[in-house]
Amino acid sequence: MPEEALDRELAHHEALYAGDAQRIFATPAVRALREHMVRRILHATGVAKASRVLSLGCGIGDTELLLAPHVGSITGIDLSPAAIRQARTDAAQAGLKNVEFLESSASAAPLDSRRFDVVIGIFFLHHVTDDELPRMARRIHGWLDPGGVFYGLDPSRYRLSGAIGSLLVPKLMSRYQTPDERELKPSEIVDLFQTAGFDARASCYDFLSTPFAGLFQSWRAGYRAARLADEVLIRIPLLRALGSNFELLAKK
Repeated sequence: MPEEALDRELAHHEALYAGDAQRIFATPAVRALREHMVRRILHATGVAKASRVLSLGCGIGDTELLLAPHVGSITGIDLSPAAIRQARTDAAQAGLKNVEFLESSASAAPLDSRRFDVVIGIFFLHHVTDDELPRMARRIHGWLDPGGVFYGLDPSRYRLSGAIGSLLVPKLMSRYQTPDERELKPSEIVDLFQTAGFDARASCYDFLSTPFAGLFQSWRAGYRAARLADEVLIRIPLLRALGSNFELLAKK
């Protein structure tokens, strides 16, 4: 990633994670969203009690700390010192011994000699520039043992919720997004990972539930209702292309 883009990412996320990010991520609806993400990771990747997991762009580790009891070890990487400090504090308070959090960009992470069973990137790839994405896919391939799996979750370029949201509340996401973030075309990301040596596929993750959790952070029951609606919507072939976010499952 170009140095100026890294600087923008770092400045934005330092401000976010040094502010009220922990409070936001601990709200009932956002917590329920993270719990669902963990269930999806467990189901989609087949991660097991002995699995070694690497998480790219881990933030304050809210997903990683939920995943930790189900795996052998988990290593989280994030660019933000504030995020890593919070993640380490929360891991210590939770008494988790199988997690570590490293302050680094993914492109410079000191992991060349290490191998993992699963790599995850929750809303990570859409931060990576177009020029860097092919190199990142190859780097992820190198981190994985044979038979390893990458699980990614990112916003879709074709998301209907984004088009509606930009009309109704045009500045809603500016608090949480940097100028370098963008939505991705699922088919292009699949092609990119296949070129890197993966057997890759993309699928629709949701329409309503993630946007709902962002808008109504305290309404856990509302999130659950939105997720139930999503379980129906993601099965409708003509609608799937308009989903809010897509999952990428790439097997080495």
